[in-house]
Amino acid sequence: MTTTTSKATGRAWLGLAVLVLPLLLITIDGTVLVLGLPAISAELSPTGVQQLWMIDVYSLVLAGLLVAMSSVGDRFGRRRNLLIGAVVFAVASVSGALATEPWMLIAARALLGVGGAIMMPSTLSLVRNMFLDRQQRRYAMAIWAAMASVGAAVGPLVGGWVIETFNWQAAFLMNIPVMILLLILGPFLLPESRNPNLHKIDILSVTLSLIGMVGVVYAIKSLTGGKEILLGSIAVVFGLASLAIFVRRQLTLPTPLIEVRLFTVRYFRGAVIADLLAIFAMVGALVALVQYLQLVLGLNALQASLWLIPQAVFAAAAAFVAAALVKKVLPAYVIASGLLIASIGFALTLFLSPSSHPALIAASLALVSLGAGMALALSNDIIMSSVKPESAGQAAATSETAYELGTTLGTAVLGGVLVAWYSRVVASGTEALDVGSSIAERASSTMAEALLVAGEVGGNTASAILEIAHGAFTEAIIVTGIAGTAIMVLAAVWALVTLRGAAADVDLATEHESEIH
Repeated sequence: MTTTTSKATGRAWLGLAVLVLPLLLITIDGTVLVLGLPAISAELSPTGVQQLWMIDVYSLVLAGLLVAMSSVGDRFGRRRNLLIGAVVFAVASVSGALATEPWMLIAARALLGVGGAIMMPSTLSLVRNMFLDRQQRRYAMAIWAAMASVGAAVGPLVGGWVIETFNWQAAFLMNIPVMILLLILGPFLLPESRNPNLHKIDILSVTLSLIGMVGVVYAIKSLTGGKEILLGSIAVVFGLASLAIFVRRQLTLPTPLIEVRLFTVRYFRGAVIADLLAIFAMVGALVALVQYLQLVLGLNALQASLWLIPQAVFAAAAAFVAAALVKKVLPAYVIASGLLIASIGFALTLFLSPSSHPALIAASLALVSLGAGMALALSNDIIMSSVKPESAGQAAATSETAYELGTTLGTAVLGGVLVAWYSRVVASGTEALDVGSSIAERASSTMAEALLVAGEVGGNTASAILEIAHGAFTEAIIVTGIAGTAIMVLAAVWALVTLRGAAADVDLATEHESEIH
């Protein structure tokens, strides 16, 4: 059944432009320090563990607080939440730029995660409430998804350029002008919205969701990396137990923190999983192939970032390609096609060698970003169109939690496959060199460490270590590419099965409202 709703005004489109700016920064900040760790290490001298926390704490806090912060916005005002989050994000950015000790930088990154968690659900739920017309909302969602995809894609690019041109502190300071702009324009261009049916916040639910999300995300990172196995095992037990109790509690509360019955709706469930897998593909490819550009081909941060430009362009275009195609093709087929395009991008890694041209990497990343971006745009539209406007915050939190889990899985699972395969091949190859167990162990730990070892030993031994390491890393990327290809093909089948019948011009929330109850 097609419904008639009021069209959005020009002011709403200007408001959308304001909304996507913080979204872009939130997603950029997830990967912006990837190319900045050498400069940070030289100045602050963090330990290896501290380096990992500098990158990981942001996504841990962000993922852990998304559900709780969306509920706060639903109850007390999404625009208000967005503006409060902007203040927190700006303060955290200043703190990060002024950090003189590793713990100070880690704390600033954690506070950035808090600010991002406050803002991110509000961006998507406000879009749902500002654009009630189905077709207009689809294009608005395409713009939102394009910015999310571009942010994930260009994080290292932006980081590489800013750090090479200025310093690592500039990666934090660039956030501040955008937050000031949001604080000035937001009150004038963004309408306030909330769910009038919700009242007090259940603190126990907030605590359970935080423990559960942080526990699961931390466990994924530690277990797939083969480090801190005991802590990772404890975290996964506590995390899953907390999430199980959280779900049971939500089913009994009169006004739950999140409406878990939304997952009984086939379209909602199918779109959330497609969303997760799309960002999984894009981030996983990015982590592996950016390292190849630097560690195997020897490009510096700025040179590597330039080869990421095609990926950023394709990521930006993907959402609009999907929005145009869905006018004539059912969303399930467009999403499945996008995931298959991403699988082709992964498959291009089969042609890699230690001396491949960077253009092959650029092509692989561009196809992954195009395909994942197409899937991400339409899956987000289906997620938000499956609920009524008053439930937009809960749907947004679910969508963005899937986004953060996809980012974590892409980094941890595909990154874990990459590291494990590399280590095995190098350990086997260095046995024949008779370089000693200490050097062999260091060279097999990471490709970056192998480069340091080669610089220390010099001569023919260094050349032999580099040849083994380059070959092993390339082989590991090919294996990762095969795994990514298989996952994307399975995801395409999932989309076809779960999203069949969903039409771009149908009010899905009205059509399936009875399934939630």
